[in-house]
Amino acid sequence: MTETVPSSPSAAVAVNLRVIPREQHTISRKNISSGALRVLYRLNEAGFSAFLVGGAVRDLLLGGRPKDFDVATNATPEDVKRLFRNCRLIGRRFRLAHVVFGNEIVEVATFRGSSDDGTGDRHVVDGRIVRDNVYGTIEEDAVRRDFTVNALYYDIADFSVRDYVGGYEDLMRRELRLIGDPVLRYREDPVRMLRAVRLAAKLEFTIAADARAPFDELGELLLQAPPARLFDESLKMFMAGSGLKSFRALDASGLLADVYPLTARALAIRSGATFRAMIEQGMANTDARVAEGKPVTPAFLFAILLWGPVRAQVEKELARGTDMNLAWIRIGNLVMNEQSKHVAIPRRFALAIEEIWSLQPRFENRQKKRVFRLLAHPRFRAAYDFLLLRTGESAETAALAEWWTQAQTLEHDDLAAQMNSMPAAPAVATEDASDAVAAAPKKRPRRRRKRPPGDAVQAPSE
Repeated sequence: MTETVPSSPSAAVAVNLRVIPREQHTISRKNISSGALRVLYRLNEAGFSAFLVGGAVRDLLLGGRPKDFDVATNATPEDVKRLFRNCRLIGRRFRLAHVVFGNEIVEVATFRGSSDDGTGDRHVVDGRIVRDNVYGTIEEDAVRRDFTVNALYYDIADFSVRDYVGGYEDLMRRELRLIGDPVLRYREDPVRMLRAVRLAAKLEFTIAADARAPFDELGELLLQAPPARLFDESLKMFMAGSGLKSFRALDASGLLADVYPLTARALAIRSGATFRAMIEQGMANTDARVAEGKPVTPAFLFAILLWGPVRAQVEKELARGTDMNLAWIRIGNLVMNEQSKHVAIPRRFALAIEEIWSLQPRFENRQKKRVFRLLAHPRFRAAYDFLLLRTGESAETAALAEWWTQAQTLEHDDLAAQMNSMPAAPAVATEDASDAVAAAPKKRPRRRRKRPPGDAVQAPSE
C-alpha cells in the first residue's frame, strides 16, 4: 500500500506499509511491561487500535530491555481517561494521557495528524511547532515522527510490526535517517539535531549523510530552543549510560559549541587536551555508576563540563589581585549565568556546582583545623572526587589528591598526630567567612563607668 501523506504544509513523504509478522521478528510480550500490556489490551478490547511505538519497539528489535513504553492509538486522550481511572491528562504542546501503575507510567498518545482544518489546535512560530494537538491516522502519525527507526509500531491485535517509512531496513543497517526533509524537520524542532547525535551514540548507529549535513548551517537554531528542554536533553545524553560516547559525538558533530559554548572554547585552547581528558574520565566514571545501578547527580557532571572556563577566568581574577573567595564566587556566578542562556541548570544544582568549585582551593590548605573542617563539610565527597579528576592538571595536584586520599584512611587522632609532626604551613588565602571570624582577635568588652546615683538619665517626655 503506497500513498503520499504531507508531514507538514510544505513537504510530502511517501508511505509504503510493510508488515513484519510475529514469526519474522524478535519481539516477545514477556519483555513488555505488564502496565503497557494492560493498556494495549484494554484499548483493543474497547474497539480502538493500539500499538506499542517508538523507542521501545526499536530497542526490543535490537535485543534490548526498554525502561519506558509508549502507546499510540486512535483513541482520544478523553477516551483513554474514561477507560482508566488511574489516568491523568498532561501537556500543552502535545496533549497526552499518562496511565499510572505504581511506579510505572505508560504514556498514551493519540495518532497525530498532518493538516489542520481549523478544528484542531496547532500553533507554529518561525517554522517551529510550539503546540500541536491535531489528530489523524496511523499513516499520518508515522510520518510525523522524527526518525524512521522510531516509527515502528507493534500491533497488539496480531503481534506484528508495522513499518510505514522504511524504518525496519534502517534498523537492520544501523542507520539513523530522518523522515522527510531534514532542513524542514530541524527547523520545526532544532532539538532533533541533538537527538540524532544522542541516539546514534547510544545505539552505535551512523547518522545518514543528509541528516548530518545541515548541522553546520542550522546548529545556531538551538539558541531558540527552550533552555529547560536542552537541560532535559543533556541529562538523556550524559546520564543514561552512554555519556562518554555522546560527548565525543556531540563534539565531533560541531553542535557542542551551540549548546556549551564556554566548554567548546576551553577545549580549543592549548591546555584543552588536559581539560578534555578530565571530561572524558568524568563521563566514563558516570557511565560505570549507571551500569552498576549507583546514583549519579547532574551537579557533578556540569561542574566538570564547565571547569575549564571557570578555572581560566578565576586565574585571571587572581592575577589582578582579587581576593580568592571573591574570585570564585564572582566567576562561578558569571559562568553559570552565561551557560544558563543555553541550558537552564536548575538552581539547586547550580548551588552544588559552585560549591564543588569553591572547595577546590581549600584542599591546598593543610592546616590541622582547616583539614578537619573540610573533611566534615557536607560537600566534601563530591569535591574530593572532583579533585581526583583534576590529577592530570599537574604533579602538585596529583600529590595533593594522594595526600587527601591517605588522610581519609586514618583515624581522627592518628591524622591529628601526623599533622602535629608536620612543619607549620603558611596560611593561604582560602579561608571562608567562618575561618576569618575565628582567626580575628577578640576585643575586650569596654568597661562602663558607674554614674553617681543622682546622675540617672531621665526618659524623654512625650
